[in-house]
Amino acid sequence: MRFFVNYRQKNWLEWLASAEFVINNKVHSAIKMPPFMANYRRELRKGIDVRRKEKMKKVMEFSERIKKGAEIALKRVQEEMKQQADRRRNEAEV
Repeated sequence: MRFFVNYRQKNWLEWLASAEFVINNKVHSAIKMPPFMANYRRELRKGIDVRRKEKMKKVMEFSERIKKGAEIALKRVQEEMKQQADRRRNEAEV
């Protein structure tokens, strides 16, 4: 616990779950396996980090904005190219 608590830190309670996870997932020198594995005969499930999920949400929103901006820019360029090409075009003879 000393890694998570010092004399200035007031949010040590938030780190308690992380400390428990690390201790239960580390190979113990006496039993040569993590304590969680010794108790439950399966590996400790890591799950999804909520902070990481929020970051992914922000990344997806950013990529959507970039994609929409790129589509708008592409349409604008296509219209400009069409206008340039149409300036020199003549009606086809029948």
